[in-house]
Amino acid sequence: QVQLVESGGGLVEAGGSLRLSCVASGNIFPLHTMGWYRQAPGNQREFVARITFRGDPTYEESVKGRFTISRNRVGNTVYLQMNSLKPEDTAVYVCNLDVPRLNRTYWGRGTQVTVSS
Repeated sequence: QVQLVESGGGLVEAGGSLRLSCVASGNIFPLHTMGWYRQAPGNQREFVARITFRGDPTYEESVKGRFTISRNRVGNTVYLQMNSLKPEDTAVYVCNLDVPRLNRTYWGRGTQVTVSS
């Protein structure tokens, strides 16, 4: 019974920036990973970034150096700072919370990011 609510999506021109937020609520197990996936029309959902409960980040190669993931453990909030945005970044960005020890994975509803050329 975990709920994830994303915010911060919108329309931005190429080279611009957006900051996404995801707030988790409910019965959250402490040892979890939070991250972001994205899905563009006609494409499969792909991994973007994740951050462990220790604060260690992992990035998909195409966003490395442009995106930064961070988290507020007390508030159970994860952020994705997206800089130097490209049109190919356009997608619905979905927040994820994963608890491997409990075999649980949770997903938000997504927030639209559109990058114009």
